Amino acid sequence: MVLNYVTTEKAQAATGLRMIVVGGVPSPWSEAAKGIFHVKRLPWLPVYLDHQDRAQTIWAQTDSAPVVFWKDEVPLSETADIVALAQRIAPEPDLLPASMAPDILAFIDLLAAPNGLGWQRRLQQIHAGMRGQEGGFHPKIADYLGKKYGYDTEAGEMAAGRADGILKRVSSKLAESGDFLFGNTLTAADIYCAAFMALFAPLPEELCAMRLSTRRVFEHISDPVRDTLSAGLLLHRDRVYRDFLETPLSL
Repeated sequence: MVLNYVTTEKAQAATGLRMIVVGGVPSPWSEAAKGIFHVKRLPWLPVYLDHQDRAQTIWAQTDSAPVVFWKDEVPLSETADIVALAQRIAPEPDLLPASMAPDILAFIDLLAAPNGLGWQRRLQQIHAGMRGQEGGFHPKIADYLGKKYGYDTEAGEMAAGRADGILKRVSSKLAESGDFLFGNTLTAADIYCAAFMALFAPLPEELCAMRLSTRRVFEHISDPVRDTLSAGLLLHRDRVYRDFLETPLSL
């Protein structure tokens, strides 16, 4: 399904569910939120994040994405708040069962929160970019992101090891759990886990069209990371996308 992206002005005039998302790359924070809305069959208006759109930044109260708007409520940018809102609007299918909710949210934080998997992987790519190394962002992009996300040399040097350690924890959890990370049915944790694999192994081009230069950055991984992904994480990702989510991605 191709999403029909709208302008900030049109989104502001609407009253239903709207979300500002990162465009052009499979940003896992945005893609996971899209996945939650899809599974819950929630209609929503997509808006591209535009750093040059001052009106958008004021409306969203941030210059990052995703940001979710529901009616005239306060915009939401925290992962747990976005999942909770989707649960409130559409309780079924239940992606955050009450008995497992704390564990599911803690797992999602391991991926999506500051200093989590995505954060460390991004610092790793910034660090490589600052040094003109393979697997790094273009130096101008690295400089911009580094300033935005508090990069320094020490954090950059430690990022790869931290990302690898978190990825191994995620892999171990999946190995213990089976087909789904929590219980016997799909939860928000499975959707977030599948989406965050894009930072290491984006879906094939026919399912995830993106710039070759960006794909090369995302796909640059060490042999140990490749082994960890092959231990089950990519099979889980493929199953979640095949059975529950939409492809090709509409970036």
